[in-house]
Amino acid sequence: MAKKALVTGGAGFLGTALIRKLLAIDKSVVCIDNFSTGSLNNLQEFMVHPKFSYREQDIATPFEIEVDEIYNLACPASPKHYQNDPLQTIRSNVLGSWHLLELARVLKTKIFQASTSEVYGDPWVHPQKESYVGAVNPIGKRACYDEGKRLAETLFFEYHRLYAVPIRVARIFNTYGPGMHPEDGRVISNFIVQALTGRPLTLYGDGLQTRSFCYVEDLVEGIIAFMEHPSFVGPVNLGNPQEITMLDLAKKIIALTDSSSYLLYQELPEDDPKLRKPDIMLAKERLSWQPKTPLDEGLIPTICFFKNFLLEKN
Repeated sequence: MAKKALVTGGAGFLGTALIRKLLAIDKSVVCIDNFSTGSLNNLQEFMVHPKFSYREQDIATPFEIEVDEIYNLACPASPKHYQNDPLQTIRSNVLGSWHLLELARVLKTKIFQASTSEVYGDPWVHPQKESYVGAVNPIGKRACYDEGKRLAETLFFEYHRLYAVPIRVARIFNTYGPGMHPEDGRVISNFIVQALTGRPLTLYGDGLQTRSFCYVEDLVEGIIAFMEHPSFVGPVNLGNPQEITMLDLAKKIIALTDSSSYLLYQELPEDDPKLRKPDIMLAKERLSWQPKTPLDEGLIPTICFFKNFLLEKN
């Protein structure tokens, strides 16, 4: 019998991609979202599907539902959004995780936590392995997200130790692809929209800070492989180890969009990580997973998505 999956934060970029895949492999899906950053429009393609339903709900408030597995993706994921309401970000990470873990405990079901590479902070170790405990500023502007996710991991592992809840904790690195919100404040969406509209591409600091970008379909495959593992609880890094500077990324997007945009340098934000690259050896060994899509190959459909979005908008 096909499982019934709960996806919290399912109306966001990653949630939508995950729901699409779960339905494709014949699972029933219930999406829960408070639509603070996710959009009901993102769910329109699923509305006629007989195995899909959704509920407007804030996971920081307790609720009841009968499901066979839980994927917790509920939290703003870009600095622009999670800093907009830092207390709500903390509530989502802490109270939301607590309520979902209680639900998983009662239902005796697996629960996946979308943690983040931001638990490593501005790292002193490169690339970042799961054994690295991080260098996070607990009182900075990013702490509502960084420390919120770190505490969520603590909650997950305490529930696993105390109640044997079958948890799955993944540290997700930067993810991109069609379906991103053009105003989510993430670097790839920022650069593509700026390039397509002829505006300058904004670089912070010297532009030599690095990131590693995983195509969304590859990431979803990793999430499902992790959830289906019989015993591995993590934490495990899910991301693409292909590292690139923000300067090189900007130049690449200008070239791929054939844009006349120039580069505009601004001050580096507080606690912005200088380096970000996952060590994915554990994912390879335990999940037989690694990303397949090179950055150039993934950027092409992403740029096409934004072109169509801007055409429809105008």
